[in-house]
Amino acid sequence: MTSHHPDRTEDEVDRLVAAWRQERPDLDVEPLQVLSRVSRLARHLDRARRASFAEHDLETWEFDVLTALRRAGEPYELSPGALLRATLVTSGTMTNRIDRLAAAGLVTRRPDPEDRRGVLVSLTDAGRKRVDDAFADLLRREHELLAGLGQHEQQALAGLLRTLLIPFDATDTGAP
Repeated sequence: MTSHHPDRTEDEVDRLVAAWRQERPDLDVEPLQVLSRVSRLARHLDRARRASFAEHDLETWEFDVLTALRRAGEPYELSPGALLRATLVTSGTMTNRIDRLAAAGLVTRRPDPEDRRGVLVSLTDAGRKRVDDAFADLLRREHELLAGLGQHEQQALAGLLRTLLIPFDATDTGAP
């Protein structure tokens, strides 16, 4: 049972949990304390991400591909296969995405010098600037989402969430 903190304001999850406890006292609704909050926070994060990407004229999938290239480091290029693994989409979908990003001037393709049949997808200067600006804006918004927690609290929460996620990450194949 969670202790009530009179100095803290109730949130929507507190009200939801209290209602379920009254209506279904036979059930242990304690998981809602964590998971309903994680779910609500994920919705706020999704809104922040969509707003940040829209402000920089990017779709979520574009941001995903561009950040994969940016994280690769100089010269900011990957094979389509490496992009597939980084973004967990099908080959046909990735080809379409690369085509669209190339048409927008955010990436280019070049023959892979190591593989005659292969290509490398490279971030253009415009693509790098766009993704850098969008990423900086996203981080600003994410800092705002976490503003209610101090540095040590953020580290503690990150550690707890890591512990919770590790078993899922170990078995997640990325398949929908």
